[in-house]
Amino acid sequence: MKKHSFTLLGLILGGAISSMTYASPGAHGPNGEHLDAPAGVNASGLARLPDGSVNVPKLAQRRMAIRTIIANEAEHPMTVELNGRVGIDPNAGGRVQAPFAGRIEPGPKGLPVAGQRVEKGQVLLYVRPVAGAIERSNQQAQLVEIQSNRRLAEQRVKRLESLEGTVPQKEIEAARAELTSLAGREKAVAASIGGNEAITSPASGVIATANVLSGQIVEARDVLFEVIDPGRVMVEAVTTDPSLITRISTASLANVPGVELNVLGGARSLRDGALPISFRAKVKDVALAVGQPVTVVAKLSDKVKGIAIPAESIVRNSSNEPIVWIKSGAERFIAQPVEVRPLDSTTAVVVKGLSSDNRVVVSGAALINQIR
Repeated sequence: MKKHSFTLLGLILGGAISSMTYASPGAHGPNGEHLDAPAGVNASGLARLPDGSVNVPKLAQRRMAIRTIIANEAEHPMTVELNGRVGIDPNAGGRVQAPFAGRIEPGPKGLPVAGQRVEKGQVLLYVRPVAGAIERSNQQAQLVEIQSNRRLAEQRVKRLESLEGTVPQKEIEAARAELTSLAGREKAVAASIGGNEAITSPASGVIATANVLSGQIVEARDVLFEVIDPGRVMVEAVTTDPSLITRISTASLANVPGVELNVLGGARSLRDGALPISFRAKVKDVALAVGQPVTVVAKLSDKVKGIAIPAESIVRNSSNEPIVWIKSGAERFIAQPVEVRPLDSTTAVVVKGLSSDNRVVVSGAALINQIR
């Protein structure tokens, strides 16, 4: 009896082990692959190895568009990064200010808004002078007095002209000159009371800022508009090195392709503890805003020895250190800490950390860096 019990128990355990060893039909995929694989296995083969390197199968490399190049060491011009800001080119833009205190009235085409195209000499708005009650009453009293004197002068000119030939000609000419003077004074005072002045655009371009509304009261020298040419702007960078301006050969904007910078010169007087350097920017396929902070990458006449690689090849590790990925095998990539300097907006120079026989990842480095 005991022997039969042990035999039955063995059959039950053997069936349980067999059911665990051989997966049921529902645990297989359409191609026969096991779907009950251990959770720790990465089916794609992507894995971060214990030594910090990364395993990337060939198929995954093609999907991630990973490309590598052989590092070549050469001499490259040194670069320096400067903090800058976009401004208005004084030869291609302008600022519109109120000439006196007055009330804003729309121009023939209404009040322009930011982003609207305007032409040089176009009437943007009218400013009607405003004054206090006492000043206005004094102007009106002066206008009445001038009008009265003008009428008397007109009567005197008519009387002298009727006596022409009996009175000296110089008296007639003096009376006519006095009448002309009074008429001019009357026109000027009348315009200051009830007239307005047309404000025109100083340059052709786009309205960068608009600070007016219909009926608004402005003071003298208030900025009403700023007009810029989107294709011609200025970039002003700052430095604490007075000799830097003489060593700059070319410059560009970091992470802003399509902008050509021409060095105009540097100031010789400190402003807020730094020296401004002016660049004229020619914008092609990108938009820059006045006041936008930018980073100027200036190429110097000095040379540095290193390996030039695309800027996208440089990523950061968990310690926030710059690294590049080196291909050490068919499917193995190693992270290498490096010391880099920017060369231009899209290229950097590795001055320490690489040798000339390394195969550096230049496309897909950010994807490799995310593998855990």
